[in-house]
Amino acid sequence: MTSRETLPVGTRPAADQFAAPWGARGYISPLGAPVHWIEFGSGGPVVPPLVFVHGLGGSHLNWCQIGPRLAEGRRAVALDLHGFGLTPGSRRRATVQANTRLVDRFSREVAGTPVILVGNSMGGLISVLQTAAAPQTVAGLVLIDPALPLPRRKPDWPVTGQFLLFALPGFGELTVRSLSRRPPEVAVRQQIELCFADPSRADPMLVEAAVALARRRQGTPRRDESLLAAARSLLRVIALSRRYWAMMAGIDVPVLLIGGDADRLVPVAATRQAAARNPRFQTTILAGVGHTPQLETPGTVADAIQDWLGRHFAG
Repeated sequence: MTSRETLPVGTRPAADQFAAPWGARGYISPLGAPVHWIEFGSGGPVVPPLVFVHGLGGSHLNWCQIGPRLAEGRRAVALDLHGFGLTPGSRRRATVQANTRLVDRFSREVAGTPVILVGNSMGGLISVLQTAAAPQTVAGLVLIDPALPLPRRKPDWPVTGQFLLFALPGFGELTVRSLSRRPPEVAVRQQIELCFADPSRADPMLVEAAVALARRRQGTPRRDESLLAAARSLLRVIALSRRYWAMMAGIDVPVLLIGGDADRLVPVAATRQAAARNPRFQTTILAGVGHTPQLETPGTVADAIQDWLGRHFAG
């Protein structure tokens, strides 16, 4: 259980406990605004702690299948970024820049720095931004299919087209509004079909929790504008590819880069390009896996992270 003495004043148990089946407890902390986060297990003496950062449209549930195992002997926490999961957002708060500031404050005030950031997709990009902005707060990085500048290649038009619509004024608003009208069951199923190479690998218990969370979010104010602000700010960051590559090259802590070779959102060519530009990174490419390996092949991902932790952070 979390030591309340070490948490920000005003931290309280969350009313909704969607991650309870995986032994996690949810909390709300006042970090400029109410922020929802969960803690796996009871923590432990091994440092540094792990902080899990989800991707666009994700939540704390994205980490339930690897969090309990990685929390053995070590503190492991996952937050909901502004505008996602159970953390409210707005156009101003939900950008990747604003959420990087949230990760910074969360790491300092909740987890205790330095931390090991474990980020998927947009969460990987935010983890890179945080490491570049405040390197003293980060001891290591695990980047799981992080958002990356795309190499020149034939695009996946259904995916590329949707992100192009996000970027266009007016069309982006219509697209997000249409997405938000989907029934929770449909929204979760379509997300799985987009992010998994093999949707049959989705854990039924986690799907049920994701549907319940999606249903709970239906009444969340400004969720559409939060998603759109996050997507547009993400696209702006990766469009400045030279700057982004320079930030990655400047990382001076151990990095584990994991990519699925069947990822439709971040093609494996982009992951291989990142690995080639940063030979110091330890890179693992998973065959037949999509954009969220920690959900599709959690055992393999947990093995890779535990092995990497043993190499760099034993004891």
